Amino acid sequence: MDRSLMDKLQILADSAKYDVSCSTSGVERKNAGRMGNAACAGICHSWSADGRCISLLKILFTNKCVYDCEYCVNRRSADVERASFEPSELADLTMEFYRRNYIEGLFLSSAVEHSPDYTAERILQCLSLLRYEYGFAGYIHAKIIPGVSQELIHAIGMVADRLSVNIELPTGESLQRLAPQKKVNAIFSPMKQITTTLIEQKALKGPGTMFKGKNINNPLHDLQPMGKELIQTEGADADMGDGSLYQISSPKEGHSLIKEPRYKYKERFAPAGQTTQMIIGAGTETDRQIVKTSESLYRSFKMKRVYFSAYVPVRNSPLLPSLFTAPPLVREHRLYQADWLLRFYGFSADEMFTDAEPNLDLELDPKITWALRNIHYFPIEVNKASMEELLRIPGVGTTSALRIIRQRKVCAVKYEDLKKMGVVLKRARFFLTCSGKYYGGKDLIPEYIKGKILKADGIKSRLLPINDEIQISMFSPESFHLPATPQDSVSLQRSLETNGGLLI
Repeated sequence: MDRSLMDKLQILADSAKYDVSCSTSGVERKNAGRMGNAACAGICHSWSADGRCISLLKILFTNKCVYDCEYCVNRRSADVERASFEPSELADLTMEFYRRNYIEGLFLSSAVEHSPDYTAERILQCLSLLRYEYGFAGYIHAKIIPGVSQELIHAIGMVADRLSVNIELPTGESLQRLAPQKKVNAIFSPMKQITTTLIEQKALKGPGTMFKGKNINNPLHDLQPMGKELIQTEGADADMGDGSLYQISSPKEGHSLIKEPRYKYKERFAPAGQTTQMIIGAGTETDRQIVKTSESLYRSFKMKRVYFSAYVPVRNSPLLPSLFTAPPLVREHRLYQADWLLRFYGFSADEMFTDAEPNLDLELDPKITWALRNIHYFPIEVNKASMEELLRIPGVGTTSALRIIRQRKVCAVKYEDLKKMGVVLKRARFFLTCSGKYYGGKDLIPEYIKGKILKADGIKSRLLPINDEIQISMFSPESFHLPATPQDSVSLQRSLETNGGLLI
């Protein structure tokens, strides 16, 4: 590899490390005589300490940007090294890395060089080289830049497995304040085009089990941003003029019919759907606003995932948190847990928060927080509760709820059976009854239950290794050293506990 290409690789890979929406699930393209394989078993997910997915080549096409967003390390006014790939350079690099088994796919994002269309055309050239010239069948995740023309979005979608359009910030007010050159409508337009094209191809799957049992590949399920449902009047055209393939190619719109080039391998449009991500902690939004925006994106555009990225201070600005502010990683974790409740447990954003409590409790997971804020729903009798009610009990997951319902068809579920069914009793026992008996100790008092749960988590943390960065060896010779001080004695005792007492 020549020096200039190596420099580009270092600069653009480092610039991409703040992008978190790097996942690969949902594609089943098989290796049929080509290079690579995007089948689920062929992709490994691995995350490094700085959040980088190390099984993909995660890189920017360019970090030369015409925008000047306050929070971005690649903003126009930032004093950083700049570089851009040529399409053939990045395509060759991807193939060389794949042949050496360094990567299993490509995660390609980009700053905006000259204009959105100029950058998107060069990205399309690179991806077309990979797919059609080199026969690369591995996973490709491509970012769509807001403002790109509809034809380019469609063409990139035909060569990429997953598309994503970053919403950047949770509210339009924050976007206007921190990234005034980006507009909300320019972000929503490509999202809607992707969703509509997937509906036309009857390939929209949606997030988790949120729309289970519903036909979301019906145009009437395509919603407007902010969750307002479109009502189709009698005789109205189902097409909403939103940049879909039908609309682009409609003669009445003055476009000629799009004829896709005939290639040896037939590709589908973005078979892994679309995702987005937003930065958390750069603005002043509450958790309620963030989760409501996330829910709106799921209901409007049927996103596969909404990713949250804790803001990492990169500059001094009166509009941003101080450089000494730690990234809100715990908050990011709690938001991901709340997002899971939206996608798999039937929760809505409105019921997780109240006007008086617009934020999540950072000490507890959101499901316990919701239960303690709505303690009047509990305890729930496991032998009579519906599936929806069982899923509201902290410590009861989808699998264990199904096992409870299946067991009830044979005989009543006993408390001793719950642990075998996968129920986490250290949480669940405070919120359920089994055959009329309550096992949570005292009455249902939120403060008492919270203390008990936190105490149980404290026991768990004491059982973890003393230093998380060190893999403790079962036969480590250091473990045999006698303690010299009382503090060392405590440390040795904890070490023996973590080794399962094998040294005693």
